[in-house]
Amino acid sequence: MPARDDPLIDRFLDALWLEKGLAENTRQAYRSDLALFNGWLDERGVRLADAGRDVILDHLAWRLHNAYKARSTARLLSGLRGFYRFLVREGLVAIDPTLQVDLPRLGRPLPKAMSEADVEALLAAPDLGDPLGLRDRAMLEVLYACGLRITELISLTLEQVNLRQGVLRTFGKGSKERLVPLGEEANHWLERYLRDARRELLGAKIGDVVFPSQRGDQMTRQTFWYRIKLHAKAAGVTASISPHTLRHAFATHLLNHGADLRTVQMLLGHSDLSTTQIYTHVARARLQALHAQHHPRG
Repeated sequence: MPARDDPLIDRFLDALWLEKGLAENTRQAYRSDLALFNGWLDERGVRLADAGRDVILDHLAWRLHNAYKARSTARLLSGLRGFYRFLVREGLVAIDPTLQVDLPRLGRPLPKAMSEADVEALLAAPDLGDPLGLRDRAMLEVLYACGLRITELISLTLEQVNLRQGVLRTFGKGSKERLVPLGEEANHWLERYLRDARRELLGAKIGDVVFPSQRGDQMTRQTFWYRIKLHAKAAGVTASISPHTLRHAFATHLLNHGADLRTVQMLLGHSDLSTTQIYTHVARARLQALHAQHHPRG
C-alpha cells in the first residue's frame, strides 16, 4: 500500500509542533501513519477529509485481516483522532469520524528488567584503561542511576550536568525538563571520565556534548546500543537486552527497594502515572517471592 502525503497532514503536524512541542520522532510517526492511511483511502477513491466512521472501521478491519499489531493500530487511531479533531476545530470537516471508534484492546507487556547482579556485571565490563571504556562506564552508570532514555543520554551537554550538586537536567518527550539526581557512584564515574578521557575523545574538536563518539561528534543511538550489547556479551549477561533495559532496571529496582510510584514517575519523566504503573507488576512479583521465602505461612 503506497503512502500519500496531503497538505492537511502538514498543517496538522505544524499545529502539533506549535501547540504541544511534540518530539520530531513522534511527529514523524504520526506522519507515516496518516500518509499510509491516506494511501489506503486513495486506492478506494476517498479523500482524507471525507473519510467517515464506516471507512475508518473498514480500514481497522483491513489492518486486522493483514495482521497489523494492536499497538500500531492504537497509535494510528490516536493520530487519526488528533487529526480529525484538528480538522473540526479549523472548520474543515463538520463531524469527527473517530468519536465512536474504540481503541483496540492492548495487553500489558511487562518490562524486561535485569537483575541487580547482571547490572553490576554490565557496569564493570568496560575496559577502564581505554578512553572509550571509561566513557562507556560513565554512560552506563548515568543511564542506570538516572533512568534516562538513550536519546536523553547521548544528547546530554555539559551545561546540563552539575557535579557539585550531583544532579543533571534533561529534556524528555515533548521537550519536558526534569532534574534527576546522579547518586554517588554515577557522579564519581562521570567526574573521572570528564577529567581523564573526554578531551582525548574530542581531539581537536570543540563541543559541549558530554559523551562524544570516537570521532568527537555526538554519538548515535545505534552506536551506543552496539556498545551495550558488546559489554553485555563480555560480562556474560544472558538476560534479554533492549535499548531500554537499564531504564527498566532503574525503575524496577527503585520499586523493589521501597520507592513509591509517584517518585519513580517523576524520575522517569512520565507525564501520566498510568504509564509508570506497569512497573508495579514487576515489583509485585518480587514482593510475592519475598513473602513466600520469608513468611512462616508463605
